Amino acid sequence: MIDLDIDMRQYDCPFIDTSDDVDIAFSAVQWQLDTGSEKLETRLIARGGGSDGLEEGLRVLQDHPNMAECYILSKRDNVAQIGTTIEQTNAMETIQRNGGYITGPFRIENGRERWHVGFDDDEDEDRTLAELERHNDFNVEDRDRFGATTLFDLLENSDSAMGMLQSCRSLTATERKTFEVASREGYYETPRETTLGELADHFDVSKTAVSMNLRRSERKILQGALSALERMDDE
Repeated sequence: MIDLDIDMRQYDCPFIDTSDDVDIAFSAVQWQLDTGSEKLETRLIARGGGSDGLEEGLRVLQDHPNMAECYILSKRDNVAQIGTTIEQTNAMETIQRNGGYITGPFRIENGRERWHVGFDDDEDEDRTLAELERHNDFNVEDRDRFGATTLFDLLENSDSAMGMLQSCRSLTATERKTFEVASREGYYETPRETTLGELADHFDVSKTAVSMNLRRSERKILQGALSALERMDDE
């Protein structure tokens, strides 16, 4: 299987048009393409730049000519869960007609959309991308090819991967930045290419503060890795 990470701007997508005009972003949770009626049903999380941004964004979205149905499932502060039905866009029709399929959640922000699209062979991929260029603006950010064994391994260990992801997300902004800079500057190399003192100068804090941030980030990452290993053994 070929998996593409595509940064796309469709010119007939209500979510893209809305996020281009209003400070609001959308993340898909569930989606279903009805090829018979040529409509896409979705459940999304909408996040506005503020409560006013959310209200304005939802109003603009509901009024879009390509929006068949848009309703609010829940709302709190500047975040809402919504259900929508939109007319099939040119890009969706092109991908579906050429044997492609959506392989992961899509996110829309600032007039751009992040898609994960899969194909079974190179010919389907090449034909689809050539046709998409006629009516859409896009860049292929990443391309991976997975064999059946790799895909099976990914599915079997999805819980382990999610646990590791959650441990990374548990890092505070300071912990993450400190850990990233220390790694990039060679703190974990043998011999070390930077010292606690140099890292402290970089962040303009004490060596104790740098050491504590590194220890906290290391502990969180290590706990996530150990939990992932345990899940792998169970699976």
